[in-house]
Parts: sequence; structure tokens; C-alpha cells
Amino acid sequence: MKPTFAIVTLGCKTNQFESAAMAEQLTSAGYAQQDFSAGADLVFINTCTVTAKTDAQSRKLIRRAQRNNPRSRVVVTGCYAQVDAESLAKLSGVSLVLGNQEKHRLLEHLAKPDSAPRIAVSDLRSGAAEVAMQVDCDAQRSRAFLQIQNGCDAFCAYCIIPYARGASRSVAPGQVNEQVQRLVAAGYQELVLTGIHIGQYGRDFAEKQNLLKLLQQILPHLGQARLRLGSLEPTELPADLLAYLTENRQICPHFHIPLQAGHNRILKEMNRSYSCEFFGNLLGNIRASQPSAGLGTDVIVGFPGETDEEFEQTFQFVQSLPLSYLHVFPYSPRPGTPAAQLPCQVPAEIVKNRATRIRQLGAEKLREFSLTFVGKHLEIIPEPGLERSHMNSVADNYLTVKMDYDPELLGRRTRVEITGYGSEGLQGKLV
Repeated sequence: MKPTFAIVTLGCKTNQFESAAMAEQLTSAGYAQQDFSAGADLVFINTCTVTAKTDAQSRKLIRRAQRNNPRSRVVVTGCYAQVDAESLAKLSGVSLVLGNQEKHRLLEHLAKPDSAPRIAVSDLRSGAAEVAMQVDCDAQRSRAFLQIQNGCDAFCAYCIIPYARGASRSVAPGQVNEQVQRLVAAGYQELVLTGIHIGQYGRDFAEKQNLLKLLQQILPHLGQARLRLGSLEPTELPADLLAYLTENRQICPHFHIPLQAGHNRILKEMNRSYSCEFFGNLLGNIRASQPSAGLGTDVIVGFPGETDEEFEQTFQFVQSLPLSYLHVFPYSPRPGTPAAQLPCQVPAEIVKNRATRIRQLGAEKLREFSLTFVGKHLEIIPEPGLERSHMNSVADNYLTVKMDYDPELLGRRTRVEITGYGSEGLQGKLV
């Protein structure tokens, strides 16, 4: 009987991608994947450490893994493991703590005897870290993640990621193209370019490369597949790149551009290198050139020293933007970051109330944007839903569309007519 494993993933698309790569390593070694609740022999918690809340979620999952099967070997990896391995190793039931670099050679670490150190975490800012893992058979039927970059050099005041992920490192263009061709040949209809800071792509090469040049090399190899980009910083969308993204129909009309705060003083305190005016003009230009594009952003509320008046300005600024959705993060101090040492930390209850207001605004934005597509056509790639009678899908502009189950359409790029909008998103029917 094959040994079993389960992987639980918290956080970003990079973590999701790396979990898929770890699953491939384990499957190729003879393990059988199970659901987390089944109590597998080997359980991986791939952690996030963006906020104190995600740290708490990771610890809770470790305790649940032990309850599911007290004999499970629990391995903790990811960004929380990278920055606070000692604390995690002390938790009951944790067998091994692996840093982000150690995911690349997962099987080697699992094969080491029990007497070996329970912590394996290398220094990711030493300059010797590998860039990306590889996935040949993504778990999703139609969408595959492709990691083109890792690490970050931005050092925003609130963020631990430059320490958890190391310096910005890019995957060689030839390696990216090889992976694109392999995934397209395998039948994937959408490739998602991911990384921690993909706008920095190529800046670490001796011969300078950039994201635009990479896209120009990728597109001829896409076949019938479409391409989606992960998050891009507002200062990393120059006119030539923006024009290329908006003019090519194989690139999904979807932009996720982090704002973080709608007040210039707060942006400066955060070490964000742009103004509200710059950000507003950028989104206005994108909306003018692509009226149907999905435009999303991140907003942090309750940053140290944020006054009621400054929050209100953020609220009003976000309200004025042509956004289709929001990701809202209540600020919590992250040890090891400059913001954690700032005075005037905002009380938790105030932060919670501000987050609620911004999330309600985000829901209104999503509803307003979604309703503009009723009676119109969108391109989707249907995937099985939780209910066998329905299919769920993500449209090219990132809206969710639900429609009646049709096995002939699963995993295929399909145009549908939008017939309505409800609590689960848009409803559609085959054109």
C-alpha cells in the first residue's frame, strides 16, 4: 500500500504553485495524495506569514493535522517557517521545518534519518538561492501556474517577504519558454505568470531583460491558450508594457495593481514609491483603453498612525477608482519590519471596523462591475463545481461565472452570454 500525503496551502499563488510542485515530487516518489481531513501519513503545511492572522491559521492547521492522525509526520514549510522556524519546531507534532529554498529538494530532506536536525532553513538573501520550482502536471484541469520570478527587494515598511523569500531572482527566458511549450502541449488553456514581484523580472540578469521582452518571447508559443499575469506594482507598468498588454487578445484583460493606502503620507510611511495621483491616473488610463478589463487592488487599513481623517481619504479615494474588486488586509504588526516599531499603533477594534467598511465598498464595486456584463458575452474556461449540476469558471477579466453542467465544455475556452447576477457571481449560458 502506498504511503499517503496531504498538502494544505496558505497565502499567495507562488505558494500554490510550489505546493503543486511538491505534490509532483511526492507522487513521483510513490506517495498517494489524500485530502487533509483523511489523516495522511505525511502532512505538509505550506505557510504564509503576511499577517499575524495567517501565522495563527498555520498553528491551527498543525493542531488539526495531529487530531486527524496522531501518527502523521507533520512538515511545516513556507514563509512562516522561513522567518520563525524555531517557534514552529517547538510545536507538538511538528516533525520537520523546511525553508522556502528547501522545497526544491523535498525528498532529500524527507529521507534524512530522524536524528538529523528537525530544522532546515537556508539564508535566502545570501545570493545562492534557486529561483523557481517546476510543475509538469498542474492539479487544475485548465489553468497552470508558471513561476517566472521569486523574491523581493522593495522592503515595504510593513512586509516581511524580502526576508521570507530572499532577493529578487528571475527564471531564465529559455527555461520559461520551455515550460510554456510543455504546458500548452499538455492541453492547458490558461497559463498564469506568477512570482513575488514579477515586475522586477530580468533586472538581476547580467544582460538586462524585462517583462515586456519575456512576453514577446512567450506569445508565439501559446497556441490556443490564453495568458494571465499576476500582481504588478503601479510603478512597473511603463507605457510600452501597458500598450502590449492591452493590445494582445491572448493576454487576459485583468490587472491586479496594489494600492495599499489612499493617502500620500501613509504611502510614504509604508515606503511605497508613488502617489495617489499617479495611481489614479494609471487606473484611469487602463480603464479608458480596456473598458471591460478586471481591475483589482490591495488595501491595508489601520497602518500605524493612520488617523480617522486619513482613513476617510483612503475610503473616498478607493471609491473614486474604476475598480472591479478589492483585497483588504487589516494591519497587524509583523516582528522584524520597520512598521512594527512605529508609535501610534491603531487599536484592533478600529482596524476591524475600517476593514469591514472597505470590504463592503469592494462588494459594491464588484456588483456594479458585474452588472455591466448582463446581456453581453464573456470568454470563460469551465471547470467542475462543487455541485455536479453546475460548472464554475473564471472569465478572462476575472469575473466568476456559473452555468449548467456540460462535460463537453470542461477545460475549453468558451464564449457565453451573461444572463444574470447573484450571490455566487454571474450566471451564463452557451452562446
